[in-house]
Amino acid sequence: MDPRFHTRLREMLAQADVPPNLVEGFLSRLETFVVPYAASMASEEQRRHTVEYLTGLISKLEHKTGEGIAYLHDQERQALQKFIGLSPWDHSPLLRTLAKQVGNELGEPDGVIVFDPSGFVKKGTKSVGVMRQWCGRVGKKENCQVAIYMGYASAREHALVDTRLYLPEEWTKDRKRCNAAGVPRKIQFQTRHDLALEMLDQHGPLLPHTWVAGDDEMGRPSPFRLKLRSRNERYLLAVPCNTLIRDLEAPPSERGGRGPAPWTPFRRIDHWRETLAESAWTTIEVRDGEKGPLVVEVVKCRVRARTPTNGTGPEELMFITREKQSDGKFKHDYYLSNADPTTPLKELARVTKAAHRIEECFKRAKGEAGLGDYQVRTWTAWHRHQTLALLAAWFLNQETRRGKNPDRRAEFTAAPTTARRSDRGAPQGQPSRGTKPPQHALVATQRVGSVVSPLVA
Repeated sequence: MDPRFHTRLREMLAQADVPPNLVEGFLSRLETFVVPYAASMASEEQRRHTVEYLTGLISKLEHKTGEGIAYLHDQERQALQKFIGLSPWDHSPLLRTLAKQVGNELGEPDGVIVFDPSGFVKKGTKSVGVMRQWCGRVGKKENCQVAIYMGYASAREHALVDTRLYLPEEWTKDRKRCNAAGVPRKIQFQTRHDLALEMLDQHGPLLPHTWVAGDDEMGRPSPFRLKLRSRNERYLLAVPCNTLIRDLEAPPSERGGRGPAPWTPFRRIDHWRETLAESAWTTIEVRDGEKGPLVVEVVKCRVRARTPTNGTGPEELMFITREKQSDGKFKHDYYLSNADPTTPLKELARVTKAAHRIEECFKRAKGEAGLGDYQVRTWTAWHRHQTLALLAAWFLNQETRRGKNPDRRAEFTAAPTTARRSDRGAPQGQPSRGTKPPQHALVATQRVGSVVSPLVA
């Protein structure tokens, strides 16, 4: 290993040590954290249940269900189950407050909004939205629920800020089934991409960003990319390897007679990549890792993609990355973007890695905040559990950053709003004059160990 990365590794390991004083006052900070979220609650009992539920989600409970959380607090389960499933309160204001806080504390002009579907394998047919459908978590069709999550990544950190449950058309056509699961009558069928756009319209202005990213399920349909374009959003979306593209930089084909030269034919994006010479690839160092620098080889090209109706889409920038695996083979990822063709390769690589950071958010939310531990069947209960789990994950995010900056004067958060940049008032996605976005916006996002209070048994 390069000696300079030995130094970086020692620094990272030193940051992972959590002094005992950092967990002092953990529960009191949680109560303070809840205050702006509980403000929309109608009663003191609901505000108390909010703290209790969040305490259970960040505890060491093996199964963080309403019943388990109630028993953790030595209570009967009915009160907390009623709070999650029947008590009259709206989860939407809590998510809006979450988006505001994430934007204020993590916001950077070159931030990345990421959309990522996630599935929850379920048995039976009564849980809201459950059916046999593609589940990315297991890599095949499975009986599951699918949700679309909105994440945010910047040089400061990364977090999940909102979610929508995907309700298949089979469900929306069955009113009896929807009524049994408590689905409001106003809910109509929406594609996963419609749900993503809904979250973008609602929270996008609260999250300073230059890019919108997503996996190949999000990037596959060209209409979604067109809708982002119409919203003046700059996207870099993964696409499947069988996406058909036309190379706009290829030498024109020879004429067979009179008339204009024929168009370059459409080709699968992976077949186009296979024809590249080794010299076409550029090596980019993305960020530090435990075993040295993480590098990726990249290439870009101006293209047009085939549309679902066999038409030709607008000009886009194709970006391909490859990383060598432990077996010596390359893993390839394919992207399309409406970015300017002159966009630096290093910037495009940065955005792809920012999108991958959302996987860390899922690990935190599912492993530490009970995101997938619910045992509820109704529309209302599902959204409430998910909302509170996202809040629990955000609280742990704050505790993690507090561990990186153990200033007792900044007891509540590691990124006080009083220390905001002067470009907060700049147009969305644009740094103010004199502000230079970091070239490696993800270098500073290395996590210290999760700060989970030993006081919460």
